[in-house]
Amino acid sequence: AGVSGNMRPMEAVRPRVSYSDLERAPEDGRRYELYDGAMFVVPSPLVMHQRATRELLLALNDYSGAHGGEVLISPIDIVFTEYDVLQPDLVFFHQARVSLIAPDRPIRVPPDLAVEVLSPSTAATDRGKKMQVFARFGVQEYWIVDPKAQTMEVYKLESDAFILRQLAGVTDVLGSPTLEGFECRVARIFPSGTSTESP
Repeated sequence: AGVSGNMRPMEAVRPRVSYSDLERAPEDGRRYELYDGAMFVVPSPLVMHQRATRELLLALNDYSGAHGGEVLISPIDIVFTEYDVLQPDLVFFHQARVSLIAPDRPIRVPPDLAVEVLSPSTAATDRGKKMQVFARFGVQEYWIVDPKAQTMEVYKLESDAFILRQLAGVTDVLGSPTLEGFECRVARIFPSGTSTESP
């Protein structure tokens, strides 16, 4: 009889992927995120992304050395729920909450700070659904770092939404509403500018 025109077997509802499914999957070298059970591949970052991430890691590590707390770098899963699993570029936990992180188990508590360094392929997600997930699960502070524009945006969670507290350029000093005493020259984060050649 053949397949009738109204049957669309390929458009069946996709099953939700859980964190348990990710853990059982064979390692293929890729990074994955889950948004309400929908799986997305996180693309490999560009050099300017990695440079900014490295400098921010150093700045936050300096801060934790002086004030306590812990900074962690991706790839690292933040398991908000079994179906919402994100990999921020950097996360920071205040000293009072470091004990919530088990060194041998996935992180299942929201970080105090999440940082995303934009890439052309991730910018829409970082400003859209990823930002919404961070807000929904109570991440108190969110930084968006744009290596191309050489800007940093600092957002603070107010009620259930992020409010922009600072838009900083290369001549500015970055502050933080939740990391008391944190200061960093934005120029430090973009050491080689947008040039393809290192000085």
